[in-house]
Amino acid sequence: MGVDPHLLRTFVAVARCASFSAAADELGYTQSAVSQHIAALEADLRTPLLHRRPVTPTEAGARLLEHAEPLLLRLAAARADVTRLAEVPTARLAVGTSAPAAPVLAAKLADVRAARPLASVTVRVLERESVVRQVADGTLDLGLVDGVAAPTDPLRLPDAGPLTTHAVAVEPLVVLLPTGHPLTGRAGLGLADLADARWIDAPETAMPLDRLRAATGIEGYRPCLRYEGTDVRGLIALATAGHGLALLPESALHGVSSGVAVPIIAPRLTHRTELLHRGLLDGPAALLAAALTA
Repeated sequence: MGVDPHLLRTFVAVARCASFSAAADELGYTQSAVSQHIAALEADLRTPLLHRRPVTPTEAGARLLEHAEPLLLRLAAARADVTRLAEVPTARLAVGTSAPAAPVLAAKLADVRAARPLASVTVRVLERESVVRQVADGTLDLGLVDGVAAPTDPLRLPDAGPLTTHAVAVEPLVVLLPTGHPLTGRAGLGLADLADARWIDAPETAMPLDRLRAATGIEGYRPCLRYEGTDVRGLIALATAGHGLALLPESALHGVSSGVAVPIIAPRLTHRTELLHRGLLDGPAALLAAALTA
């Protein structure tokens, strides 16, 4: 018995929005149509998928949600691959980047603009998972994502179909301390030394705190402030003003005159940036990929 992807897409939207009306607005349907989609899916699978008041997934719905989002992404990736074969090459280039990877992109994009001065270039700074998803579904020609990994390991990326990845940059990690912090005189720090410190929780601009806990096996790293932006300079301003610590790539602090950056020496982790794309590249996308991986 096959599951209709249109019904699945509606189910994911309702579960994410926790509202039938909000999902209807997002999808461009009437609320009645959304209700009919959910009822049809529940009838097809012969089990309730959503509690109605409040709107939350049932146990079966939560299990379906685990499968639904990767399946829908793979379908979008397949459509993008097939559509791309019939497209006429253009001089347009759409690139997505996570915030910490943006300086790597900026440094190499000049090569493309010099070689193709008439090319129309769009750069989007996005959450990491959004970069992966939009490369997979064809919204972006190229994507740059960053993260923390052991020196020889690739990044752990969401399953988004057959994407090609290339390492672009690997650099040291540093912890940014405010001036006057008692640890500023150290030549290097282990993450275990900082388990009891207060941190800024900035999942899209710094190392996520759950990754710190996983890397050290230590429960700690308490957030005292959450930063939900993608502007790395905003995070740096908060850290140097003493609102909490942040773990960043060394290059993010070039030109920063306040605060003190101390290298992380244990465990052995690096900040890694990877290039993502689908299939063979041509035009400006091929030029930028070559510049990034040279």
